[in-house]
Amino acid sequence: MKQSQLFTKTKKDISSEITSINAQLLTRAGFIDQLTAGVYTMLPLGLRVLQKVEHIIREEMNAIGGQEILMPTLQPKELWEQTDRWDHIDILFKLTGSGDKEYTLGSTHEEVVTPLLQKFLFSYKDFPTYTYQIQTKFRDEARAKSGLLRGREFRMKDLYSFHTDQADLDTYYVRVTAAYHTIYKRCGLGDKTIKTYASGGAFSKYSHEFQTLSDVGEDHIYVCHPCNVAINKEIIEDLKQTCPECGNTDLEEKQAIEVGNIFKLGTKFTDAFGLTYANKEGKEETALMGCYGIGPSRVIGTIVEVHHDDNGIIWPAAVAPFQVHLISLCRDEDVPTADALYAHLTASAIEVLYDERQDISAGQKFADSDLIGIPIRIVISKRTLEQHTVEIKKRTEEETHIISIDDILTHLGA
Repeated sequence: MKQSQLFTKTKKDISSEITSINAQLLTRAGFIDQLTAGVYTMLPLGLRVLQKVEHIIREEMNAIGGQEILMPTLQPKELWEQTDRWDHIDILFKLTGSGDKEYTLGSTHEEVVTPLLQKFLFSYKDFPTYTYQIQTKFRDEARAKSGLLRGREFRMKDLYSFHTDQADLDTYYVRVTAAYHTIYKRCGLGDKTIKTYASGGAFSKYSHEFQTLSDVGEDHIYVCHPCNVAINKEIIEDLKQTCPECGNTDLEEKQAIEVGNIFKLGTKFTDAFGLTYANKEGKEETALMGCYGIGPSRVIGTIVEVHHDDNGIIWPAAVAPFQVHLISLCRDEDVPTADALYAHLTASAIEVLYDERQDISAGQKFADSDLIGIPIRIVISKRTLEQHTVEIKKRTEEETHIISIDDILTHLGA
């Protein structure tokens, strides 16, 4: 894409009300725009990142047998009354339609997926089954803050699994845990994201969160470094500051951002909707459930909180909006050569943001490049063309290298 064609622009000054690092940088760099507190438009660059994060999640969910669906956002009140949650969850957006019929905008989808699967699961032979969606969710947060980390409207991947026995649920739970670690690794958060024991609420003794270490995190966790697991401080009295996996008591308190959670729901929802099946002997039994969530938009905010410097964002390669930021400092007769390089890279399946703007200084182009945070910057100018070379620099490094134009694809691994 040619940068001159982007309708968005980088910004030097933004509202003083935008205080979180992820919101500041994503807004200044032209990735998001705030409509109201906790509600954002994904601009072209931001949407490219979101699609890449969701692509990674989708691949890993498919790899563990997930079947993708898309459920309605608008959910009737009676489903939530059936699970006794209509009056007990305070973050639901509630609305009244024609005929005074009451609805909520989906904050989660257990009340939809359970009766849905009830229409298709009749025999033990139909189990296990795993279904997921990636969808926009709504929660009436009292204090929407921290940019993409706590929103009222946000993207969510929710996977639901259905089983005939606890052992099968436990086995799949381990598979999902491994898939989550793979997702965070691919998104550039793997070395900082830790499986964390948390309260299971009404569902089970414990659930598990995935917490990314960050000084801006709202959660406080106690980390067991030998096991690379943690305990959420909110349940510390129960676990007595002892690692539940190895018994280690030398735990380190850290701040972290929750980027995912998984629950063993048991029969909480299948009991409510009567989701039963015929076992091998023909007797009716109640199915068990698990649920597993990741917020793709929250992951983006977390990536920016973890991967930035004083100059801007530093995107991990797998989720960057483009692979290469090609900056042309060429004028007049040299412009066609720069255009040809852009065409060559694009034809070679390299994702390129091409800054060919003629009315912007070199200094401003470099500042924009650092702010936007694309992994590799290539600069072509009259001076480099005299040697048939370009300057190439990684966003994570200070040093610039001079390479031959003929070696660019090899250098990029294309």
